[in-house]
Amino acid sequence: MGSIRPDGTGTQNMDQEIPLKRVKTFLFDMGNVLVFFSHPIMCRQMAEVCGVSPPELKARVFDSALQWDFERGFLSEEEFHRTLEAIFEKPIDFELLRQASADIFELNTTVIPVLDSLKDQGYRLVLISNTCTTHFDWVREKYDVLDRFDDFVVSYEAGAIKPESAIYELALTKIQCDPDECLYTDDIPEYVERGEEFGLKGTVFTTTDRFVHSLRTFGIECP
Repeated sequence: MGSIRPDGTGTQNMDQEIPLKRVKTFLFDMGNVLVFFSHPIMCRQMAEVCGVSPPELKARVFDSALQWDFERGFLSEEEFHRTLEAIFEKPIDFELLRQASADIFELNTTVIPVLDSLKDQGYRLVLISNTCTTHFDWVREKYDVLDRFDDFVVSYEAGAIKPESAIYELALTKIQCDPDECLYTDDIPEYVERGEEFGLKGTVFTTTDRFVHSLRTFGIECP
């Protein structure tokens, strides 16, 4: 049974359903949600520009955490480029390297009508992404999907990557609502679970159809 507070209000009975707050803001991941991407393709293309094998490129860039430092904003594009030149002890064409590292994205066309529907219904859209300035600028220049968003939480500005606390803390300042009025979707379950620790509603993104179906559990209809 519920109990009575001194002010005369009562706590809810354990058997009663606690009403959910209405969602006001959506927090979307970018990679494999809005756009698909491939690290193997990135390694192969960058390796060709750098004149090394893909396994060596992977070891030097990804396994050494160089890419993650770039995505945390610890390195500029120029510093990332100079670091690779120093590692491989050879000159590397800057523009070719930039294209090789960034030309790895394909738009998820099925999510566009969903974003448009959410915007038409008055929801706030905020991006939260582990990304470097090269990738973010490339996607923004190539596709118009990000034009639908009201604000951006990107790791290279936050100085942190998911699932580190700082990027979620920054997101809380951008959503313009209480955390439990914001629905966060990401293709990585660990990141969604971390977001829920900050009070966000969460749903794992697998396909657009399943995402639309999950929205109905929050009372939201989309085409």
